[in-house]
Amino acid sequence: MEHTYRNGPVGAMMDEYERAAVEILLILEDISDGEFEKIMDTKTKDEDCRSIQTLMGHVIGSGYSYADSIRKAYDIPSKRPKTEVFSREGSIEGLEKMLAYTAETLEDKWGTAEEDVHKVMVTASWGQLYTLEQMLEHAIVHVLRHRRQIERFLLQE
Repeated sequence: MEHTYRNGPVGAMMDEYERAAVEILLILEDISDGEFEKIMDTKTKDEDCRSIQTLMGHVIGSGYSYADSIRKAYDIPSKRPKTEVFSREGSIEGLEKMLAYTAETLEDKWGTAEEDVHKVMVTASWGQLYTLEQMLEHAIVHVLRHRRQIERFLLQE
């Protein structure tokens, strides 16, 4: 994934979102399909947290949801593709496509003034109201938390 430096606070947050995703992509490129698909947590009740494969489906799906919540705040129609449980290679491609979709959502907003970023209110799919900045920060940290979870899965092998 090519790294760019965008202008403005929204651009900076998108840059950091992509940087967080690169950390997961590096892990995915370095593991086998077997490690990707292996059930790592047999005790969790959360179906999204059983394997790296299910985690990646969750991360990608959530990323599209965050982008669509932002689109709704700006009255931009959703163009979200149907997502599914991916192969390891498909997850790499799926994560890159989700980030491109988010970047497309924000394309003309990079230079939004800091005070205006705090005025845009975004309702998450679970009903929580965020500012644009808070929603993007949530998206970044979501990727980081699941990257950590993947790393911990790989340590227990």
